[in-house]
Parts: sequence; structure tokens; C-alpha cells
Amino acid sequence: MKRSYLLGTAFALPFLALAGTASADCGSLTIASMNWQSAELAAALDAFVLGNGYGCTVEVIQGDTVPTLTSMVEKGQPEVAPEGWVDLVPEVIQSGLAEDRIVVAGDILTDGAVQGWWIPKYLADANPELKTIDDVLARPDLFPDPEDPSKGAIFNGPAGWGGTVITSQLYKAFGAEAAGFNLVDTGSAAGLDGSIARAYERQQGWVGYYWAPTALLGRYEMVRLEHGVALDMDEWQNCTSNADCAEPKKNDWPTDKVQTVVAKGFADAAPPEVMDYLSRRSWSNDTVNALMAWMTDNQAQGEDGAKEFLRGNEATWTEWVTPEAAEKIKAAL
Repeated sequence: MKRSYLLGTAFALPFLALAGTASADCGSLTIASMNWQSAELAAALDAFVLGNGYGCTVEVIQGDTVPTLTSMVEKGQPEVAPEGWVDLVPEVIQSGLAEDRIVVAGDILTDGAVQGWWIPKYLADANPELKTIDDVLARPDLFPDPEDPSKGAIFNGPAGWGGTVITSQLYKAFGAEAAGFNLVDTGSAAGLDGSIARAYERQQGWVGYYWAPTALLGRYEMVRLEHGVALDMDEWQNCTSNADCAEPKKNDWPTDKVQTVVAKGFADAAPPEVMDYLSRRSWSNDTVNALMAWMTDNQAQGEDGAKEFLRGNEATWTEWVTPEAAEKIKAAL
């Protein structure tokens, strides 16, 4: 969700329709699998459910947020984007809705995608007073900088990430330097992940930028810090997220809406039970984090993760589908 690539058909997974009239009713559709793990998982889940449960002929194609959602608005292709980070392209989404070219089926993440500053749960449990950024900044001794233990450390992402810019601005806004903290450049996604893994293995203090859903938060339980101030969107757009703003103010971090976007043509033509599934299907960050951790540990692909979810969460997903579809999906597992 942080990058943009051209929409392509780099791979196709045919979840072939079951025989019978259901195939004719549902027809064919393309589902966008964005180039990050949670979106790959969501696309595989929808392909398995729609192909096996509703007789759709499904092709899964690669994409990314900007080109995929733009193509849906301009060309009606692909038909479904299960994990659309709509806040990253508000103008595209607004124009598509206004022109009746797309519909939003529902929120795939019940609690939205979250970014911010996090601390390990073991540290939060041992120090229940640490709830906000200001609480943490009052205790640099709990978060020593590996290179300079006399200072605290706030770990940041690599250059080029939006979250890295925002963390740098919040570092200034909350007066972290004056509070005795250094801002640590981890250099890469691997460096950021490694800093959390090392802290967890040694049960040491750690505070810094991260986001969910991610496999890493499925492996290492973290607690997101509160900001202690209300969200000011004008400040966010003009200063918090703008590296050129010299005097940022304290601000909250908004939750990103992550929604299933459907091309209007398919939404109108699809059987009602198909659109009902796409509207009902949603899960929490905790669920997705755990599934992605399982996928990473087992070197599994999205289809494997989808089957793992379906096998272990029958009470959840059977609420999303018709009884007839549920039986077909169980038989296909």
C-alpha cells in the first residue's frame, strides 16, 4: 500500500466454476491481488470462496493501489479489489463513486489499517502507566539507544516511506530530542523489523514506527501508543505529513480505511449473494496478523493462507456466505 506499480496480469489463478447454472449467473471476474501479503491473502480468500462457493470463474491478477483503483474507475477492470487502501487515492475514489463507476462493498478490516508508534506488550504490561507518547518520552531510561545508552531511542522506518516522514515530524512536535531521545534511522524494512525482533528476544525496551496488518505483529505482540491529542486533519495534511514544515504540532495519527471496491458493472450483474458476501466479509488486524505470521513461518502463499483461515474459522466465515455455498466451500478444502 506504500508503492505504485502498473497493473498487470503477471499471474492468473483460475478458480474454475462448478458445473451448473451458478456459473452462468456469476460469470467471470478478475480480482486484484496487491503486492503486499495481506492483500494477497484477501484476494486468494475471495477467489476460493467465489470460485468454489458460487461458481464464479475467477482470475487473480497483480496490481497496486493507484493503478488498480484508477483502472477500475476508468475501465471497469479488474472487477474486485478486496483490499483497497482508499485513503491513499481519495480523488480517484470520490470521482469513481460520483460517476457511478465503482461501489464500496464494505470494510475488509474491521478496525482499519493502523500506523503509529508502538512498544512491546511485555513492556506495557510491566509499566501500565505507559499509554501515550508523552508517557514514553518521560522514561528514556526504559528505551536505551543501543549506540548511546545515556539516551533513549525512537526507531524510524527507511527513507521514502510516508510513515518515516510523519515519525520525524512527530519527533519534533512532541519534543523528543529535548526529552533525551535520539531518532534512529533503521535504513530498511529489514532493519526496522530486526530492531523489534532483537528487542523481543532480549526482552528490552523498544519504541518506534510500525503499522498493521503485518506478519511481524502476528509474531511479536505490540501495543500502539495513544497520542493524547485530537486529530487535526489540516495540521496533518499541511505539516504532520510534510517534511518541509519546520514547526509541526502534536497531532494524532488517523486510521486508514481499507475497503473492498467493486466495479459498478460487475456489482449490477452479479448475483445478490455474491455482493452480499463481499459486503459481509471482514476481519480484524489481529486475525490477519496471525495468518500472515503463519504464512511467513511456513513459506506459504495466499491460497494456503486462505485455506488455513477457512479450516480454522468456520464459525466466522459461514456467517458471510449462504448455507449452500458453505457446503461447497467445505467440500473443496
